[in-house]
Amino acid sequence: MYERKRRRPVSEINVVPYIDVMLVLLIIFMVTAPLISQGVKVDLPKAEANPLDEDSKPPLVASVDADGNYYISIGDQPDEPINGEDLATRVAAHLQNEPDTPVVVKGDGAVAYNQVIQLMVLLQNAGVPSVGLMTDSPES
Repeated sequence: MYERKRRRPVSEINVVPYIDVMLVLLIIFMVTAPLISQGVKVDLPKAEANPLDEDSKPPLVASVDADGNYYISIGDQPDEPINGEDLATRVAAHLQNEPDTPVVVKGDGAVAYNQVIQLMVLLQNAGVPSVGLMTDSPES
């Protein structure tokens, strides 16, 4: 009479949930990727380093010593350490009066790399468009 057909089990994998998870992960990575990359923009020279022109304005020299103290070559007492906020305020005020003054960072050889980067961030927040790095010549 009536024959019953047996159903076979379906052995296919449903990939729709996997595609949904992949798309969610893709969106998460697309949103977080720009937030991960950080850095301080430094204009590196394209050729060998030459000394500053003697005809140009004297540069502002922002220094950090081995103890992490900041100094600036402008003001009443350039040999006295100052905090980061005062340094940024002095540099910003000087650049408002003379905007084309070059700014140079002078770091002690024993200072941690992080301290030099923090000084460069302070200068960037003060409105300095580009920063030079002061070095000694190999002969000295």
